[in-house]
Amino acid sequence: MLDDLLDFVPKIPISEGTKWFTDWLTSTFAFLFDPIKEHFGNFMNFTSDTLVSIPPVIIIIIVALIAFFISGKKFGLAAFSIVGLWLVYNQGFWDHLIDTLTLVILASVLSVIIGVPFGILMSKSRIAEAIISPILDFMQTMPAFVYLIPAVAFFGIGMVPGVFASLIFATPPTVRFTNLGIRQVSNELVEASEAFGSTGAQKLFKVELPMAKATIMAGINQTVMLALSMVVIASMIGAPGLGREVLSSLQRAQVGSGFVAGLGIVILAIIIDRITQNMNKRKKAS
Repeated sequence: MLDDLLDFVPKIPISEGTKWFTDWLTSTFAFLFDPIKEHFGNFMNFTSDTLVSIPPVIIIIIVALIAFFISGKKFGLAAFSIVGLWLVYNQGFWDHLIDTLTLVILASVLSVIIGVPFGILMSKSRIAEAIISPILDFMQTMPAFVYLIPAVAFFGIGMVPGVFASLIFATPPTVRFTNLGIRQVSNELVEASEAFGSTGAQKLFKVELPMAKATIMAGINQTVMLALSMVVIASMIGAPGLGREVLSSLQRAQVGSGFVAGLGIVILAIIIDRITQNMNKRKKAS
């Protein structure tokens, strides 16, 4: 009886509708997707090739110096950066590390460029917050593998769809933390800036964003970490880097090489996480 009631309503064609909509987007906006795939792909390859052409010892020294000064001239993070990056080079995974670093940096930069303005918009408009918040919930709760489907449909396989999937997965923290940081700014400070005749732009850039900087940086840190967590998943659609080596080792049951590639991801994650965290601490101290 209950089954008859359930069968009374015909099947809603969600799958067919999604396929039709994706095909329509792909064909209608091919003039946009194709140039992005070609030119942005060329830019990413150029960036990766440029970094690979730099002697590894120079990159290791630069990263160690950045870690040293960002951490307040402490040697711990700098020493870990030197040993960790040397270990990756010693194991023959340096080129893969550079590919992973390129993917993470570009995906993170794009996420921040998109996320901060939307976070500002949410903080200024309750209507925008009511519209954007469910979208962010959807983006964060959808399994990461699902993002690979539109990425492949729009951009084929390679690093570009990997960045696109990472972008969708990693953007919400920046949006949410920017919104939260601006909303937490003291009303007295905002009213004082208004009393001195500040325009909306002056109030935003000279009062609200500087006061919310620590919170925004925490969101950026989470965005970078989420982008890095996508490298293995993105390798399923052809994204190069350490993730591809992990996936290849899994498929071939090569425990040793898979562990080394995974260790390289962990080392890169720790270095990036500690650098961004120390940047946030410096912002708070200043």
